[in-house]
Amino acid sequence: MTVSLSRVESHLKVTGGAVYAADNAATAYGYLLTSTIALGAVTAMDVTAAQAAPGVFAVYTPFSPLKLYGYGDGSTDETAPVLQDNNVRYNGQVIGMVVADTFEHARDAASLVSTTYDVKPGNVNFAAGVATATPTSSPVAEVLAPGVTSIDAALAASEVTVSAVYTTPHQHHNPMEPHAAVAVWTDDRLTLYTATQGVMNVASHIARALGVDQSKVHVVNPYVGGAFGGKIGNWAHVPLAAAAARALSRPVKVALTREQTFAVSGHRPPSHQTVTLGAAKDGTLVAIKHEGISGKSQSGPSMENVANHSLTAYASPNLHITRAFVPLDVSAMTPMRAPGETHGAFALESAMDELAVKLGVDPLALRQKNYAAKVPNSGNPWSSKHLDECYQVGANAFGWAERNPVPGSVRDGDWFVGLGMATATYPASRSKSSMKVRLQADGTAVVSGTGADLGTGQLTVFAILGSQALGIPVGSVRAELGDSLLPPATPAGGSTSTSSNGPSLMVAADAAKSALLAQAAQNPQSPFYGKTPVYNAGMVSADGVSMSFGSLLTALDMPAVEGTSALPSGTTKGYGYMSFGAHFCEVRVNRWTGEPRVTRWLSVIDGGTIVNEKTARSQVLGAVVMGIGGALLEDSRVEPDTGRYAGANMAAYLVPVNADIPPIDVRFLNYPDTVFSPLGARGIGELGIVGVAGAVANAVHNATGKRVRDLPITLDKLL
Repeated sequence: MTVSLSRVESHLKVTGGAVYAADNAATAYGYLLTSTIALGAVTAMDVTAAQAAPGVFAVYTPFSPLKLYGYGDGSTDETAPVLQDNNVRYNGQVIGMVVADTFEHARDAASLVSTTYDVKPGNVNFAAGVATATPTSSPVAEVLAPGVTSIDAALAASEVTVSAVYTTPHQHHNPMEPHAAVAVWTDDRLTLYTATQGVMNVASHIARALGVDQSKVHVVNPYVGGAFGGKIGNWAHVPLAAAAARALSRPVKVALTREQTFAVSGHRPPSHQTVTLGAAKDGTLVAIKHEGISGKSQSGPSMENVANHSLTAYASPNLHITRAFVPLDVSAMTPMRAPGETHGAFALESAMDELAVKLGVDPLALRQKNYAAKVPNSGNPWSSKHLDECYQVGANAFGWAERNPVPGSVRDGDWFVGLGMATATYPASRSKSSMKVRLQADGTAVVSGTGADLGTGQLTVFAILGSQALGIPVGSVRAELGDSLLPPATPAGGSTSTSSNGPSLMVAADAAKSALLAQAAQNPQSPFYGKTPVYNAGMVSADGVSMSFGSLLTALDMPAVEGTSALPSGTTKGYGYMSFGAHFCEVRVNRWTGEPRVTRWLSVIDGGTIVNEKTARSQVLGAVVMGIGGALLEDSRVEPDTGRYAGANMAAYLVPVNADIPPIDVRFLNYPDTVFSPLGARGIGELGIVGVAGAVANAVHNATGKRVRDLPITLDKLL
């Protein structure tokens, strides 16, 4: 049952009571030293002045390092452990750390360190490497209709074709909360407070980096000030804080500056995509060829398969995608909201509009005509799909029928006005999850697991699910997340938290109720001893006797009973699992300055069960805002000589502010996907950004007649 509630932790957050990683106390502060070259080696570091500076406890460098090991497999971070050699792999790499009694002393001492390098020419130009991009380990995915010899043959046989190249730049996460870690050792046990999307990931990787047993590492992070994928990894500051705290026998805090987050903590790579579509004259797709190339750092394993989006978006008998990457001497890549799909959808949704223009048909009608009733690349049925209703609801609510198809024909004073739309899709999946539900003698319940609330409303979702599973008020349920001592729930990432932990919580609630009823029937102190009691809405009843679970536990002199779950990953085979949506937008472009402004927006979402409509709407709203930023503003430029991100601050790296964003209307279909899970909820946190840039680009074309294929869409491209 869908409800609409404010966040359960909102009072703590607005009053400053929520404790974030950097809010935890320390007696020593680390400040990172970072490289100023793209490639080469540190040949010497003069730390004499820094060591003599006021308040300094230690200076760590590759020549006087803290011993650390690599994380091993399964990490999205840097491959090489920090400070264990003198090689420089990218500009901004951590090459040292000063630890002092205050942050200011550490920062000032760091400025006194003199570093010399053996400089080598670094490969930082993505565009220059596109022509010689390296295929991935699975470079091609292809589906061909019977009798078709190749994708190019299918395209050649098509009555109408369009082909274009679309490019996207480096992008950075920039959450409100910069990365931070506070490390505290008690004897041989580490307590680590760090901004993370998954405390268990931190616990396992940091234990490996420090060479200690994971049982000796306790990671705590109940509140996260935004992440978007950037806090999945354990970046250099985390193991350095832990190792320095052990070496100095005092709590150490390391917080990144905003500029440092651009290089130290990962980013979304650039992409170069060639999309070729073949269709019949009536608009029926015959072939989709999508060649995707992404940047990939030499320092980490992560990259984006941007072309994968085209395998499932639209019905076509012939599909062909290629995946390749350009190795770069830049900081490590890491997942960023809807990795792959965000940039892949920009290219495909733009190409679909270009095809519509060439055919002279309505862009929405073209998408409806090529609606994929089955999974295009497998032929499997969808577990649940109502994208056609998203199209219809959105078109009716937005007034799509009033759209003038002639580009540049609608003006309002000095502004050209255009309408655009795009399809949103994002894969749905379920990961391994364990949750605990505890019924307490005071009549309240606690639901808990190691998952994370990134500001997405997850604490509220779990309180609601606990309330519904137990039949008690939401105010009587407390959710606990972000502690590695709790049952190992699915971390926040890949839009899998609610979809994985929600069903797990329901199973744990049933286990807790079963444990309660077992005590009621088998404990001699129970008024239900020897009977067959039942549980309903917080009450235990049998033979006309009824009492609350809290009263029963009090009578039994028991503080609580609890139940846990352990659900495996995976879903029923033979289906396609995906969330869907449709974006509609209005864009105005100033006829004199070329300034583009998004002035109206509607998103219609088919994400299965919506547990809490209020926070779900905020999720989609935030994703749309982020997508508008990527479409119009965000662009990390790399200096060709140094490999440095030239705009590594909030003044030069532009993100949307209130004045950039119009009212955003979000509507949910709310059809439970019970094939996917008993809860029926699929992920929506990343779905909302997919297709946003395409919708904006399509509206810009409708407004001006200019097709911008290179993000961001800035005024210089429209003049």
